[in-house]
Amino acid sequence: MLQLLGHPLATHIVTHLRDSTTKPATFRTLAYQISLLLALEVTRDLGMREVDVQTPLELHKGRVLAQSIVVVPVLRAGIAMVQPFTDLFPDVSVGYIGLERDHTTAIARSYYCKLPSFDSKRVLIVDPMLATGGSAVQAINLVRAHGCSNPILVCIVSAPEGISAVEALDPNIPIFAAALDRELNSRKYILPGLGDFGDRLYGT
Repeated sequence: MLQLLGHPLATHIVTHLRDSTTKPATFRTLAYQISLLLALEVTRDLGMREVDVQTPLELHKGRVLAQSIVVVPVLRAGIAMVQPFTDLFPDVSVGYIGLERDHTTAIARSYYCKLPSFDSKRVLIVDPMLATGGSAVQAINLVRAHGCSNPILVCIVSAPEGISAVEALDPNIPIFAAALDRELNSRKYILPGLGDFGDRLYGT
């Protein structure tokens, strides 16, 4: 269930992320900006509750956030998407899933998992690149095994193969992305893509 950002600024940012001449410092800023847009979009229907507040002039019945958020980045590149959520929202827990992709087989191996309680919270798995979908499927299965029944996947660039892999697991899982690219190449990298997100982020 793919939902793409339709904002012109998102397209602008992704274009500069794709540019091979973009330096790591600028790349990190752009990653923050696109993740901020995604954070706003994926929380558009977050639960709320009514409260009474006293303005300088009168009592007012307002609404405040009633649902907490759990952000689960897939290490290491997913770390780049966490800060916009912690900057914006007052009640955020952060879990971590470590998945390492074998560059020969393109299959991810789990090496770390530390997750908070998911009770009544919105659980967002963040990973910049949805390529084969292998890491996404593993991450979804891990958070489900820890008690989350309705995770949401948030990525920056996605490929049809990755979307299909997630939908094969569960067609009802929401996928939020800034871009849907053409295909994977023989090395399972997204085309046109933007290269290895983690390497470009950290200059490695």
